[in-house]
Order: sequence, then C-alpha cells, then structure tokens
Amino acid sequence: MISPEPLTAPTAVTLEAAPTAVVRHGGVTMATLRPLFDSGFTALASSGAAIDGPAFAWYRGDTGAEFDLEIGFPLAEPLGQPVPGVETVEPSRLPSGSAWVLSHLGAYGSLHESWGRLDEHARRRGLTPTGMLEVYVTQPSPELDPTTLRTDLFLLTE
Repeated sequence: MISPEPLTAPTAVTLEAAPTAVVRHGGVTMATLRPLFDSGFTALASSGAAIDGPAFAWYRGDTGAEFDLEIGFPLAEPLGQPVPGVETVEPSRLPSGSAWVLSHLGAYGSLHESWGRLDEHARRRGLTPTGMLEVYVTQPSPELDPTTLRTDLFLLTE
C-alpha cells in the first residue's frame, strides 16, 4: 500500500483489505478531531495488538460536517476480540477497491491543500469520492520537524 518513494502526482491504485486494530468514533467534526487521535493512539498502544505498519485514519462521510472515523494500525494477523478499556480497540479491515493516492509532505495543518488537489483530480475524471484514508508514513514525535512529515492520502472512489 505504501510506495517506497513519495508520490508527487495523483496515482491510481487498487487497495486490498487488510486486518486492523482500530478505535471507532461516530459523529465527529473537525473541531473535535485532535483529542480523538491522542486517546485513540494511547488505547491502541496499550492493547497488545501486533502492529504491522504505520498508523492510519479512515474518514467516512462529509468532513465539512459530521463524519465517522477509524483510527488504527494494520496488523499481521486479525485481532480476535475487542480489547476493552477507556477506549475499546476493535478488529476491523482497511478498505479495498479503487483509489487515488498522493503523498503529502509537510505539517498536518496543510493536509487540506493536498486533499483538495486529490479530490479535484478524481472529480475531473467523473469519479465519486466514498472515503478518505490517511496513512502516517512518518511517525510523528514532539521533537520531529513537522516539515519532514510524510502522509499518504488515499481517496477511495466509485
């Protein structure tokens, strides 16, 4: 799913489903997003799940209003049961099907610009977006320079 090199132009791909461990949220707005990541990643880290790749966020619905969100990690083997806690970690799967991918290089605050470019690219081709998947290729940390971050953006389409 992840290219060894950043993809600087929108590229058509076919995603294959893969097992994941996620924290799910419904009725999310952009204003309520940040604390969900913090608590979700804390729950996932303490779940004991065998993580097999970079973190991701899967957005479904209108991100300009309310949407559903899965925050998680891919796994080598499916998670057998939900892991209860302050946030329940649940088994899930990455989406499969047609998508366009573009690598965003830089801080998260400018992700919307790359998403806009990807959305415009798909719509010019008559495609209807059905979901958005962000894969955080560069693991963020407090001491990391945000301009060095790489996030691969996958726009699922039909």
